Amino acid sequence: MTDGFHHASVLTAELVEILRPAPGRLLLDCTLGGGGHAEAFLEAGARVIGVDRDPRALAAARARLARFGEAFRAVRSDFRDARGALDALGIGEVDGAVADLGVSSPQLDEADRGFSFSRPGPLDMRMSQEGETLGELLARVDERELARILRRYGEEPFARPIARAVKRAVDAGERLDTARLAEIVSGAIPRRAWPHRIHPATRTFQALRIAVNDELGSLAAWLESLPALVKVGGRAAAISFHSLEDRMVKERFRDLTRACTCPPDLPVCACGARAAFAAVTRKAVVAGDAEVAANPRARSARLRAVERLR
Repeated sequence: MTDGFHHASVLTAELVEILRPAPGRLLLDCTLGGGGHAEAFLEAGARVIGVDRDPRALAAARARLARFGEAFRAVRSDFRDARGALDALGIGEVDGAVADLGVSSPQLDEADRGFSFSRPGPLDMRMSQEGETLGELLARVDERELARILRRYGEEPFARPIARAVKRAVDAGERLDTARLAEIVSGAIPRRAWPHRIHPATRTFQALRIAVNDELGSLAAWLESLPALVKVGGRAAAISFHSLEDRMVKERFRDLTRACTCPPDLPVCACGARAAFAAVTRKAVVAGDAEVAANPRARSARLRAVERLR
């Protein structure tokens, strides 16, 4: 079903300026979603390969972009294997690649996907609809491991009491849905410590979603693959939505753009190494006030990009 899969892509104008879509250029949208960024690239005359592991997103994007004919092709794959997706199509390096990280609006808003704490839904959270569900993960891990997940992926200061309350409910055989899980999480956090601008279960749900889908593992693999994806003169960009993602992108881009590999205590460079990439964005690009007003989810978006030199 494609009905209802409407996702507002963020930082589209900024991304178009950075990746420079034009006739004769081939761009790789590694997290296709509903196809918003890909549509902007195609309208500028570029050819686009779209990758996504969510079959609903692929169906929606194919319907939305059908008018571009053979200029657009879509592949079902985790973006960690973007190189493999290109190999399957017989394509070498591309002129530009982008990963728009996180979850699309339809995934968050559809209760049956299990991402939302605002409406009852199954404990699922799988983007690909394959593999271990959230319910299975909660049954498998012990309290200590669950607390580690919440602390690492959600930066949740109340990870231990939340983990204790959730595991108590799971081990007691309570029939949980997302709304009930959110109640348990909220109840484990002192009322005076509830955040002002977000639901108290937000950090926990983020952490669980990341764990279920191994999102940081996918991001790490994609970042490592960039030298094999983008041709000389091509650019790679990433849009992140929380600090863990942005930190990984920032650190990997810094490594790619670092020339000297000498020990830091060596007074003069002796390696003569040259950087393989150059920074396109000196600091993260963020959404303007108008975009945030129209799409509040753009508030946390951070765009960074690099260009391959050799």
